Amino acid sequence: MKNRAVIALGSNIRPEIHIPSAILRLQRITQIVAKSEFVSTKPVGTADQPEFINGVLLVETDLDRSELVKWLRDVEDELGRIREDDPFGPRTIDLDVAVWNGEVVHRDFTEREFLRKAVLEVLPDLTILP
Repeated sequence: MKNRAVIALGSNIRPEIHIPSAILRLQRITQIVAKSEFVSTKPVGTADQPEFINGVLLVETDLDRSELVKWLRDVEDELGRIREDDPFGPRTIDLDVAVWNGEVVHRDFTEREFLRKAVLEVLPDLTILP
């Protein structure tokens, strides 16, 4: 049985290059079912940096969640993601599982309106519990 996941993508360092590169890599191991609009958002936490471009992909995969998360980290590393002391600093690419098989699993889902909106764009029937 295929797993369905919503992958959140974000970048504020050359997003016009890093987001398409991440999507190409995702196409190698998943089937992309739907794509949200990608929008510009203000940075959270560290304000002195460029705005982010954010969106989501609904994918199907044979990987389990831990395998997918590890693979996403490897892609971030390939695309030059630097993990610093500041978790809100600039980044080439940020890839997170937001929804896994119909369950919201992203810790910031309720605080990030752009993320909720993008997820509901690709999964309009998703039930969000308070």
